[in-house]
Amino acid sequence: MGTIAVLGTMDTKGEEHAFVVDRIKQRGHQVLVIDTGTLDAPKLQPHITRHEIAAAAGADLNALVARKDRGEAVAAMSRGAPVVLARLVADQRIDGVISLGGGGGTAISTAAMRALPIGFPKVMVSTLASGNTAPYVGVKDIVMFPSVVDVAGINRISRQILTRAAGAICGMVESVPPPGEDKPIIVASMFGNTTDCAQAAKKILEAAGYEVLVFHATGNGGRAMESLIESGMVAGVLDITTTEWADELVGGILGAGPTRCEAAARHGVPAIVTPGCLDMVNFGAPDTVPAKFAGRTFYQHNPQVTLMRTSPEECADLGRILAEKVNLSIAPVTVLLPLKAISVISAPGQKFHDPIADRILFTALKAFLRNDIEVVELDCAINAPEFARACAEKLLANLAQRKEG
Repeated sequence: MGTIAVLGTMDTKGEEHAFVVDRIKQRGHQVLVIDTGTLDAPKLQPHITRHEIAAAAGADLNALVARKDRGEAVAAMSRGAPVVLARLVADQRIDGVISLGGGGGTAISTAAMRALPIGFPKVMVSTLASGNTAPYVGVKDIVMFPSVVDVAGINRISRQILTRAAGAICGMVESVPPPGEDKPIIVASMFGNTTDCAQAAKKILEAAGYEVLVFHATGNGGRAMESLIESGMVAGVLDITTTEWADELVGGILGAGPTRCEAAARHGVPAIVTPGCLDMVNFGAPDTVPAKFAGRTFYQHNPQVTLMRTSPEECADLGRILAEKVNLSIAPVTVLLPLKAISVISAPGQKFHDPIADRILFTALKAFLRNDIEVVELDCAINAPEFARACAEKLLANLAQRKEG
């Protein structure tokens, strides 16, 4: 059986964590209790103390407690817990982690969980799990379990929730994925408007012996892809859909942050990059579009998604930004430009067809790009079979060049 880390503030939530410990032991697993509390004495004796957690953050717990600054203490524990938990995983001392918490406890424990590899079992029982969990989950596979009632004692509700949560982490630890063929990984970005291109290129790369993982370019998807690249697990990047930069620049709802498109460049991962779907900025329903965009060209993708065409001025900025990101590359990279359309709806006859804006985008991208970076221009739309094939073949060539180097 496995060893499960039980992580939390053992002063304010000691009774509840003790209940979970008992449930885990009943299933035959061992526990390793980690205390991140900073107030009263722990009600559940830890194997790793709060002093060790604070020290991992470069802080002195006694000094933190003396200053009586709850925010400072939570911040310190949020820095130390990831260091300690990641070390335990690296040393193969634990097989899963579970935590219970309110606001502070959730912040500390999920910070630690985000430091762990994807696939490692992580369960967070939280009073915040029914709201916006994005700040806590990030791009990792943390299971957020709503506590329903406050984590404040064992009662007829919490008894059920905590028992099920303990069963969940035990089940996750017991469920070992079947062995599979570990092919080198290529990650790809895709949107509905670039699906045909991504899928066609994916088939070519899979036939060449790679496993292709596709990420939907919806903000979280781009962040997850960048995170996986940074982990060192990725051999190549098929970045067909860089649309998240349009949202990041203009103020749409699917931005992926200012470091999107940097991971492959900085970590030396061979890549191809295209301006896929940089013709569109995403908003919600029509009434959510900011008033300052009145008069712009819109396309109703579905009742919940409104697309706005990027302007020539925005396209100039997007070309420069994309070039600056690609210029960071220390591995072989190729930029491919589909001259007739960068999405389904920017093709001739479609709502977002704007050859002037597209030309400005391409011109800016080439003007700011490093002279030694290859640019391939094809007189076709992004979803044309020949463009997909060119993307796949150029990536395979860049991967081969990297191996030779």
